[in-house]
Amino acid sequence: MRIAVVGAGGVGGYFGGRLAEAGADVVFLARGAHLEALRTGGLRLVSPKGNAHITSVNATDDAASVRGVDVVLFAVKLYDAESAAQLLPPLVKNGGPDSVVIPLQNGVEGTDIVSRAVGPAHTAGGTCYVSAVIAEPGVIRHTAMDHLIFGELDPMRAARPERVEGRLSRLLDTCRAASFQSTLSDDIQMDIWTKFVRLAVLSGLTTVTRAPLGVTVNDPDLLSMLKRAIAEGMAVARAKGVQVPTSTIDDVVNAYKALPPQTKSSMLEDLERGRRLELPWLSGALVRIGREVGVATPIHGFINAVLKPYVSGAPG
Repeated sequence: MRIAVVGAGGVGGYFGGRLAEAGADVVFLARGAHLEALRTGGLRLVSPKGNAHITSVNATDDAASVRGVDVVLFAVKLYDAESAAQLLPPLVKNGGPDSVVIPLQNGVEGTDIVSRAVGPAHTAGGTCYVSAVIAEPGVIRHTAMDHLIFGELDPMRAARPERVEGRLSRLLDTCRAASFQSTLSDDIQMDIWTKFVRLAVLSGLTTVTRAPLGVTVNDPDLLSMLKRAIAEGMAVARAKGVQVPTSTIDDVVNAYKALPPQTKSSMLEDLERGRRLELPWLSGALVRIGREVGVATPIHGFINAVLKPYVSGAPG
């Protein structure tokens, strides 16, 4: 199985790096100083699960030159997803008839972007739980979580595993050889929305407070705000016909209390570095979708309003 990673940042660099470390055939599509570092010095992972240095890395910025791809992990930021999706058709064309793209964007709109680029037959669903960033070109710093989840969007495919032999089932086998958790989901839309609900509040509150997660979970007022924000997301999901688990509030609180207190969301990391924010696809999207389905989202509305000046980078 050959895997292409489009976007070798925190998410793509970490999961792609672990797959390469385990011996998988991985090609990274990257750009700029990060691409040059991958070509000249390899990929370094700095992680509490164990550091790694993949000395020989196949990296390029030319999608048309990549042949024989079975799976594409599409891991660019949401604000780059529309433009980066132009890289996907040649990867699918140069792959087999069953080649598939798995979007790993935050939010709930990645599958639509990919499907428009390569068609629904070549699109699966995906999401992940990982805290990782580019510490410097060629170096990924991983601090917490590393769970990759993927599944078929087509109910017929999802209901008939024999139809995807050599596709997602083979990807699962490949991932199991790597040192991260992987799941082949039978309801990927629920998983995508559950992650969306969880991440929107993690990103929003850590970025609003300019502080790691431990500050929120150890402050009664902020913890109450977190719970109410989760409830808003659950209500929006259910209004859209997605039955996120009833235990989501307790699940999120327990999971976030168990994480290292220094855990930061990628959106907070971006704010600290003066980069663009994914806010319009997280709290902003919950506010927008909530209006469409008639669900009030006051906590996410507050988060969206106070962070909006930083969406394009540091104001001024």
